[in-house]
Amino acid sequence: MLWTPGQILKTRPLRIDTILGMGGFGMTYKATHLQLNYQVVLKTPNLSLQNDPEYPNFVRRFIREGQILAKFCQNAHPGIVRISDLFEEKGLHCLVMDLIVGQSLFDAVQQQGRLPDTEAVAIIRQIGEALSDVHQAGIVHRDAHPGNIMLRPNGQAVLIDFGLASELMPTIISSRHPHNPAFAPWEQHMEGSGKPTVDIYALAASLYYAATGKVPTASLNRHFRNEALPPAKNFGVKDWVSLAIEKGMASDPQKRPQSMKDWLSYLRKPIPPTVAGVSVQLKWARGVDYTRLRDLLAAGKWKEADEETLKVMLKAARQEKEGWFTKDSIENFPCDDLRTIDQLWVKYSQGRFGFSVQKKIWLEVGGKVDYDTECKLGDRVGWRKGGQWLDYSNLTFKIAAQAGHLPWALAHAGWYGGWGGAGFGWVCSLASRAVSCNL
Repeated sequence: MLWTPGQILKTRPLRIDTILGMGGFGMTYKATHLQLNYQVVLKTPNLSLQNDPEYPNFVRRFIREGQILAKFCQNAHPGIVRISDLFEEKGLHCLVMDLIVGQSLFDAVQQQGRLPDTEAVAIIRQIGEALSDVHQAGIVHRDAHPGNIMLRPNGQAVLIDFGLASELMPTIISSRHPHNPAFAPWEQHMEGSGKPTVDIYALAASLYYAATGKVPTASLNRHFRNEALPPAKNFGVKDWVSLAIEKGMASDPQKRPQSMKDWLSYLRKPIPPTVAGVSVQLKWARGVDYTRLRDLLAAGKWKEADEETLKVMLKAARQEKEGWFTKDSIENFPCDDLRTIDQLWVKYSQGRFGFSVQKKIWLEVGGKVDYDTECKLGDRVGWRKGGQWLDYSNLTFKIAAQAGHLPWALAHAGWYGGWGGAGFGWVCSLASRAVSCNL
């Protein structure tokens, strides 16, 4: 041990407070900067390795860690630990870094058990985005396991310990274990690989640990002994999270996503099955055929689908001859038909359009059946600009339109007894009907 608690360094105004840890290559201490009165982490190479013939390489790697972290200090990344100094004391190199107040992901899971899927994904996404920047700078971390992921009380995840980081190229390293064996891919054990897929594997394995509370099967055992990795979904993890883990922890590095950005795309929560995956049953109460509406929506023909919506709704409301809606026809519109039309719009717009979307916004702006509420709804969904209602021809018939912008063809028909303009009044009544139909 180089220093003991209470000892003050000679070359810097730092007082050693406690020993934080001892790893294969380095030792870390919590220290206080006496002039500025704040705590830092002080890291040095492990003195026990001085007689090892590889020690000069360890020191070079240690210095390299400081240089790597310095690259990110000018444009500090919230997910990467910040370095503030690199100096020598008694012939030993010392690295001064921010003290991350909080606990490691490893300790958090040990204390709390498996984390909720959303919390685990949020943590891993933060580290993945940080590693994406690291990779763009030409560096691979090579040790992104839960013990090196620190969690601040505010929820920010920070990646520490860049001591194994290398340039983007295969690197043969010493026989001393340079990584956590449960979270490193087999090729890193065998070949010392320094490719981005190493970090992808480690981060996916960290997600496995966070979401299941279980240490993953060692990659060497999986690759050479055919031991299985129990699927994360077996432990109650959602299918889409389990899939992201499976992709990132593929034993064959060529079958993993080849960039961190590609792997992170698996960590976007998918659209609920009722929106994207499950076919909509074309139910009706009054014999209306919704096949053409479905086909137009599936083809992304939003204006034609909007006009078809008017036709089928007039038919379902038994208002075809009149060509407009009455208050009673909206308030008593058949729920099966309203639900079918809504689900078709929601499904093919990926959740952007539909009566249920409009209903949600209507409730947010007051949930009243009056003109003032209708104006607020129109402002929110893009039917009004500068306090004026848009003509039908000026609507946006694109998927990029504001949420709830479509359907709106009913306004083109209007309704008997509206508030002074074609269509005004029906939207709030229809939103109210959507509530009673439990859309």
